[in-house]
Amino acid sequence: MDSILDFNQELDVALFDRVVDALYAGKGAEQKMAEQVLTEFKDHELSWTRADGILTNASSLYSKFIALQILEKLIQTKWKILPIEQRTGIKNFIVEVILHTASTEESLRQNKVYLNKLNLILVQVLKQEWPQNWPTFIPEIVQTSRTNLSLCENNMAILKLLSEEVFDFSAEQMTQAKTKNLKSQMCGEFSSIYSLCTEILQKAVQPSLILTTLETLLRFLSWIPFGYVFETDLISNLCTRFLQPQVTRNVTIKCLTEIGGLDCGSDFKEQFVGMFTMAVAGLREILGDLSKIDEEWDDYDNEQQEFVQNVAMFLTSFLASHLRLVESSATRETVIQAHQYLLRISQVDEREMFKVCLEYWNVLVKGLYEDGRTTQFNAPVGLLNLGGGANAGSNASGNSSTMSAELRRQMYAGVLTGVRYVMISRMARPEEVLIVENDEGEIVREFIKETDTITLYKTQRECLIYLTHLDSKDMENIMVEKLGRQMGGSEWSWANLNKLCWAIGSISGAMGEDQERRVLVIIIKDLLSLCELKRGKDNKAVVASNIMYVVGQYPRFLKAHWKFLKTVANKLFEFMHELHEGVRDMACDTFVTIAQKCRRHFISPQPGEPTPFVEEIISNANAITSDLEPHQVNRFCEAIGYLISAQTDAAKQEQLIIGLMKPANDMWDNLVQQAGENINVLEDLKVVKQLGNILRNNVSSCSAVGKGFISQIGRIYIDMLGLYKAVSEIISGCVAREGEIATRYANVRAMRTIKKEALLVVDTYVKHCDGEVAAVNENMVPPLLEAVLADYAQNVPPARDAEVLRTVNTITATLGGLMTDKIPIIFDSLFESTMSMINQDFTEYPEHRLAIYQLLRTINKNCFSAMLNLPPQQFRFMVMSIMWGFKHTLRDVADLGLTIAQELINNFNLCDRAISDAFFQTYFVELLNEIIVVLSDNDHKGSFRWQCVVLARMIHLVESNQITAPLFDASLPENAGQNNNVYIRQSIGNLLATAFANLTQRQIEVFVEGLFNFYSDIEKFRNHVRDFLIQTKEFAGDNADLFLDETEREIEQKKQHEKERALQIPGMLKPSEMEEDE
Repeated sequence: MDSILDFNQELDVALFDRVVDALYAGKGAEQKMAEQVLTEFKDHELSWTRADGILTNASSLYSKFIALQILEKLIQTKWKILPIEQRTGIKNFIVEVILHTASTEESLRQNKVYLNKLNLILVQVLKQEWPQNWPTFIPEIVQTSRTNLSLCENNMAILKLLSEEVFDFSAEQMTQAKTKNLKSQMCGEFSSIYSLCTEILQKAVQPSLILTTLETLLRFLSWIPFGYVFETDLISNLCTRFLQPQVTRNVTIKCLTEIGGLDCGSDFKEQFVGMFTMAVAGLREILGDLSKIDEEWDDYDNEQQEFVQNVAMFLTSFLASHLRLVESSATRETVIQAHQYLLRISQVDEREMFKVCLEYWNVLVKGLYEDGRTTQFNAPVGLLNLGGGANAGSNASGNSSTMSAELRRQMYAGVLTGVRYVMISRMARPEEVLIVENDEGEIVREFIKETDTITLYKTQRECLIYLTHLDSKDMENIMVEKLGRQMGGSEWSWANLNKLCWAIGSISGAMGEDQERRVLVIIIKDLLSLCELKRGKDNKAVVASNIMYVVGQYPRFLKAHWKFLKTVANKLFEFMHELHEGVRDMACDTFVTIAQKCRRHFISPQPGEPTPFVEEIISNANAITSDLEPHQVNRFCEAIGYLISAQTDAAKQEQLIIGLMKPANDMWDNLVQQAGENINVLEDLKVVKQLGNILRNNVSSCSAVGKGFISQIGRIYIDMLGLYKAVSEIISGCVAREGEIATRYANVRAMRTIKKEALLVVDTYVKHCDGEVAAVNENMVPPLLEAVLADYAQNVPPARDAEVLRTVNTITATLGGLMTDKIPIIFDSLFESTMSMINQDFTEYPEHRLAIYQLLRTINKNCFSAMLNLPPQQFRFMVMSIMWGFKHTLRDVADLGLTIAQELINNFNLCDRAISDAFFQTYFVELLNEIIVVLSDNDHKGSFRWQCVVLARMIHLVESNQITAPLFDASLPENAGQNNNVYIRQSIGNLLATAFANLTQRQIEVFVEGLFNFYSDIEKFRNHVRDFLIQTKEFAGDNADLFLDETEREIEQKKQHEKERALQIPGMLKPSEMEEDE
């Protein structure tokens, strides 16, 4: 095998085939040896010189694919440094192989996969050579297409790939200038390509050639000049010749979809309307009325199903763009027929297709709602008022004669009623619902949230709210009618009841208060009756979960009706005794939701009641929670905590807290007393778990009550820290005896839970201690640090808790400068011990990794003066650790490391000049080099934004002469007359020349010059760096991460826009998302 690695002799292609066969068909040592040899072969710098021999003489297709992989890598990374003769030779060889392989129809069919890979390689060459070094490519491919049908078919595939590379994928693969040049060239030479396509479609009879040409045309439609689409007979041919035949209908409807999505401004209105009318007429002939599609869907073959999905895409995208145009210019029958098709398709149990339809229904109902709102929606509008009010003429198509809002609502009334039925019958599960039906038809507790389902629910909810605003009476009638069928049994099923109740809960706030009250009274009474009627654990669980979901969504109704609210609360307490764990969970969660929204009603005395209801709940807490698991008790206490937080009288609030915590405190006192008398009590796993649960209870209650919880914290604080020390000593002793394996023992894990929960109690309180920072600093922090710091430093790494780092971070962030005097001991105890855990690799101890950098950032922001006083060795270790941070491939850690570097540089720049000069002289060049290294590393693309921000800031400091001390060794003769600006330019250039041997000196100089020109404009700076990285070809492949910042910013802007819009529409914000109004 090894002889194929000898590049001084001719390659034995037969032997190469055998080695490849051994890799794919061999076993054991032979296969391993073959893998090693072929890896070395592919990595050899001369391996590409063997590609022609392999492609010409190999009998194994796998061998040919390996040769093509080698060529692809060469083209992507080293093409520009090859002599022009070699580039021309490779180009001509690839063309010859393609011509030979595609010369006959038989060969074309047999070598389809191989030929596709060859085509891709040719396109990679074209991206490098065309048009400068290969100006005749388009005329050549058009000419060869006319000589041979099979060649013509393959040439169409090449043109399709080229179009995709230039217009679809170019942003992440080529520089902006190159992309612009190729697009311009392609558009300039398109007339000859279009003539070829037209000729094929008019004359060809071979189905595969017609299909390939249509697929190629599909790729062209998004960018070709509009005249080729609208001023030729292309649309007519697509609708009349290619939509009906089964072999071409799928690609044809895709072409029509692409055309429908073109943005032509106000031009070509007539052509759009004509296309829509012809397409709907053609669909009527193919599909009929689709009245039974939901029943027959499973009987459709793959091609039929794909066609229906493509029809949905066509209709939704076209109507979303041109609805006002076809409303005014096409026949009403055609428009309604299109919507009826979408309504039928929406009924099919196919989630992805439903999501496509749902997106359009949202566009339609939102448009109708907005239209009505701008024309005084609820005021009477004359049936013949065709002016359309203030909004007339301002539509997507720029059409001036649009329908009035009232006429549009009447036109779609029947369709919208159908949409209401569909939305309710297809309603997705909200995230608040914890009871699900599994694949075996059993009702179980859900543990994993399905993000896709939650997203779908949010979209459906939005649609239902618009539908309710458009006709709330129709929505009411449908919901009451469907619930009546549940009560009568004709539609009873878990799924039907669930979806109906999820829909009812989703429209909270969309009806007027009177209507909402009337509807809710009917619905909740019926659901409570249904709960009494149904027998069986699972049936009761389903009905109970739906009651809880619905009442949790209507706090406005509950706040307005105290007796109903009290009845609901008592029903929740009843559900807390249900056998089904999921029902108990949901009862606790719903109680938390109601407590957050209606807290004042529980805390205030109500007419006819001797005491506030919260006092009654606290006095009966033991009975209410008797069947709850510890985590459910914590949720219950959290809910009570929210109620207590509404009490503004400090003395009364303290009494309520005492009442709430009494059961936990009684148990705490008893267990702590036992432990004080006999430390071995803490060896009992049951006792340790009880202590952990009590601390969790304190965490839950504290998070809800807020800073008023200090009375309870003060009661247990010293005992809690004593318990922390005691279990720490037991854990340390166990580890000393048993080794690190002891950290996995059940009793040790349980004791560590006590430590973690104790820290969480402190963390939670400190986050809520507004106005009490001095007291926290004086009374809480010293004993805490004494208990935890030495313990953390002395423990073995697996026994160190990341919660220590997080709690110290919270305290430092909250107390700010008050912590400055404590930073040295925090550094001594936490920093070096943690860094020793994480500086061996980039993956172990991920929680500690993130927490230590968060702490470091907080110290840098709030206690920077303490960092200046660190011993030099410790300070250097800290700076090295920051550099280690931004070398991580974990984006969170890398971004943190870069952020700290940026903030540290800024802090030093504002320091006394002597201090900043000393820092920059020691660390500036080193930091700069490390930034350049990660910036040019393929594995660190996710942090591209922050890399650019830090680099731009550092260059800014140099270019603006804010660093006055020399960054070079001024004592060296060669640095005589040197300045920082020139020196840093040379340093960056030298580093890049070493990293990218395939770049010319001129390319590097242009890049460095750009860095110093664009540093003040971060957008230009980032684009400049991005182009350079793509140019290096080190980043060939998926470069989406280089565009992550734009993507994330776009998502954030979209979220903000949606939130602002939701605030304007009653019901659009869920009750849980609304600001507290109490």
